[in-house]
Amino acid sequence: MLAHRTGVIGLPLRLLAREVYDRIVKARGPSVVALVTGEERIVPDRVQYWVATTEAMPDIAADFVAIDEIQLCADPERGHVFTDRLLKMRGLHETLFLGSDTMRPAIAALIPGVQFKRRDRLSTLSWSGSKKLSRMPARSAIVGFSVDDVYAMAELIRRQKGGCAVVMGALSPRTRNAQVAMYQAGEVDYLVATDAIGMGLNLDIRHVAFSATHKFDGRRVRPLFPHEMGQIAGRAGRHTESGTFGVTGEAEILDEGLIDAIENHRFAPIQRLTWRNTDLQFGTMDRLVESLESPSGHALLGRGRDADDVQALKTLREIPEIRDRVQGGQDVRLLWDVCRVPDFRGISPAEHTTLLARIFGFLQDGAIPSDWLSKAIKRIDLVQGDIDALSKRLAYIRTWTYVAQRSGWVQDESHWRGETRAVEDRLSDALHAALTQRFVDRRTSVLLRRLKQKESLVAEVNDKGEVTVEGEFAGRLEGFRFRADQTGSADEARMLHRASYEALRPEFHLRADRFYNSPDTELDYTEQGGLMWGNAAVGKLVRGHDALHPGVEVFVDEEAGSEIADKVKRRLQHFVDRKIAALFEPLLTLQKDEALTGLARGFAFRLVESLGILPRDGVASEVKDLDQDARGALRKHGVRFGQFTIFMPALLKPAPTRLRLVLWSLAEGLDTFPESPPPGLVTIPHIADVPEQHYTLSGYRPAGERAIRIDMLERLADLLRTQDTRGGFEANPDMLSITGMTLEQFSRLMEGLGYAAERAERPKVRAAETPVVAPVPEGEGSDAPMTEEESVLAAETRARWEAEQAERRRAEAEAAGEVVEEAAPEMEVFYTFRWAPKPRPNRRPQGEGQARRGGGPRRDVPQDAPREPRSDRPDRTERKDRPEGGRPDRERREKREDRDQRHGGGKPHGKDGFKKGGKPQHNKPATFSSRPEKKADPDSPFAILAALKDKK
Repeated sequence: MLAHRTGVIGLPLRLLAREVYDRIVKARGPSVVALVTGEERIVPDRVQYWVATTEAMPDIAADFVAIDEIQLCADPERGHVFTDRLLKMRGLHETLFLGSDTMRPAIAALIPGVQFKRRDRLSTLSWSGSKKLSRMPARSAIVGFSVDDVYAMAELIRRQKGGCAVVMGALSPRTRNAQVAMYQAGEVDYLVATDAIGMGLNLDIRHVAFSATHKFDGRRVRPLFPHEMGQIAGRAGRHTESGTFGVTGEAEILDEGLIDAIENHRFAPIQRLTWRNTDLQFGTMDRLVESLESPSGHALLGRGRDADDVQALKTLREIPEIRDRVQGGQDVRLLWDVCRVPDFRGISPAEHTTLLARIFGFLQDGAIPSDWLSKAIKRIDLVQGDIDALSKRLAYIRTWTYVAQRSGWVQDESHWRGETRAVEDRLSDALHAALTQRFVDRRTSVLLRRLKQKESLVAEVNDKGEVTVEGEFAGRLEGFRFRADQTGSADEARMLHRASYEALRPEFHLRADRFYNSPDTELDYTEQGGLMWGNAAVGKLVRGHDALHPGVEVFVDEEAGSEIADKVKRRLQHFVDRKIAALFEPLLTLQKDEALTGLARGFAFRLVESLGILPRDGVASEVKDLDQDARGALRKHGVRFGQFTIFMPALLKPAPTRLRLVLWSLAEGLDTFPESPPPGLVTIPHIADVPEQHYTLSGYRPAGERAIRIDMLERLADLLRTQDTRGGFEANPDMLSITGMTLEQFSRLMEGLGYAAERAERPKVRAAETPVVAPVPEGEGSDAPMTEEESVLAAETRARWEAEQAERRRAEAEAAGEVVEEAAPEMEVFYTFRWAPKPRPNRRPQGEGQARRGGGPRRDVPQDAPREPRSDRPDRTERKDRPEGGRPDRERREKREDRDQRHGGGKPHGKDGFKKGGKPQHNKPATFSSRPEKKADPDSPFAILAALKDKK
């Protein structure tokens, strides 16, 4: 065309027209080249060359005329346009029809004197069979015939191959150009498209794969014609580079005859062209329809099915409002122009005709109102949303772009042409970005391309452990394990591992050296046995030959090498050994004491085996067999023989407790380890589903609804030994303070320990009425019990004194004129506790034969009875400390009393009112008093009581 002074070329696609326009502009400049399509019009003042879509070709005299893809004369939808150009468009000097050789007979029959020139393919096209998408070679185009199929295949290729470009007829030319440019530049190696690539797109494609051999042509699903398949498959190969074609997915293997026809490009000649009358009658709508349906009178020219414009005309003709508005030929011509607006939206014929009717009404009144058009465009001008939403908006704006290009249809044509074009460009760019984001993994595509080129990949590790390959995030180094990014495909993962470990080899050695020299403060263990270095897991504890010597399993990637793994394992083993040695030092010292022999050594073994805590009821016989020397030897190591538990107080701290649970769980082979209670709690909830041994190892003993810390339980037991557990006693503030409980909670705890709790109420003594205790006469012990007569006298005296005080206050109030009302006494709740354990089989009932021994529990009652166990005193059968004469040695007795006081026993022995076993004599009431800080009132009844006692 450029060899002539003027020229016109018609192309089947707006996309191809834009490509040819850009090439001519590059050669001749924009001032002499025009671009005319249904949605775009660029016409300079000194135009010489016209580039247009076939439908939009101007009817002008030009030296040169060319029609591309002339075989579309047989297309049922658009064929009548190409046939009209074939019959009527001629250049002054040259006319050129470009297309398939199948049109040769038809053109020869319709146009006399035509010359045919054949251009053979310079490369070969061959059949390659069926291939899975996962094995599709690079630079392949996979063809589908529906939007859903295209998106599904594109998503699969993104996961397996890194991404692809998408080309469909519904895309705007700008979006298709951007997608094609991405493929041509090598950013992706795959193209997923509809049959839109069969025309005019010259791409670097080496293989074309059909995902289906049927398509929906707008009316029905039909098999692809052989020449259609040849047109699409012919995209494979370029110039002298050969190409292949095949099938994929569910597409059936092609038969040999069709394969041979495609390979050699031999197809049956086109026998019939689509034709439509162009000599139209615009008198009435009916006359127009009749002229459109008139026959050609030629055997080669036949009417195709009604195009969209004819269908729209017939639909509008039936609408009464339209029939009323169409009054003459000018209105019919305008209506026909409106009907030729393409249905870009593709919603439904009814929706399309409704829009056309609205536009026709506006045009009859002059033009489409600017405010109405502005609102319609504003609703579309949104670049947010997914691919489907953007595609719909793009189809809508293409309608208004076409409308704005019609002369006289809108006010201020230049403004609306620019506005609609700008909106279309924004939506096109947004759609391209959305397609790229969804169907292209740039990281994978870049890495696979580098791998294909056998280039060494640059990998780096930053101070946060993030690994990057070629600047793309590949994963994270956690401790000594590489966690690859999981968003990539399987092929990418293998390549990333290979590239990443190249960068990680020196990092592993540097990190291992830093880890080996790190202090123990940077290491820790979890309650489930994990070993941590900061926030990274570097190993875990495993079962060893005994509980105090666990093993270590390291978390080190195999690619790091055995040297790194051994180094990490040695460091972790040192940490674990030092941690156990520090936290269990008393227990390890007990285990290594060679001085322990006999029963003491065996008991020490039991204590070490249980990690420093033994419930007493489980070792009652062993404790009973220990003599005082053996117990003393064990006490030197911090072993405490409590009433409920034998334990080492130093191992009840939070850190040893946490480690003890981990070591015991490892030794027992548990899958889930029990967690240690929060530090500082005296009691914790008792959950029935939790094994009692878990509480014991945590340093607690279950008692009712709560579990109490065993050292605090022993302190409570020391207080309970001073009480009358048979006659009953009340809780004192010391007991509540030890447990940190309210009286109600304490009662339930005592019931869990084997006591009966009786609830009662009594009048609350006001602080102002609390009597002052009379001073004890000098020389008399403050803890001497009162006789029964003195106790009765004291009670009567106090009652009489209280009555006198009340009468005196009433008299004073009456004298002052006040009305005295008897107020109801304020009541308080109190509990009386008595030892009432559940009877055990084969034992005499508790309390039998005890009255003559002071009412205390028998020595053969369960070991959790509220008294110092019998086994803590010298065995009666041996009595090695008793000299001749039958009395115990005074010096040994005093030492024993001092020791008992140091360990919380604190109770006197002998003739001062208590038995040697520690229980008070209950043949007379027991009273306790403390010396007041100031002298009592001499008029107090307690002073009178003291005087009577002195006289006695």
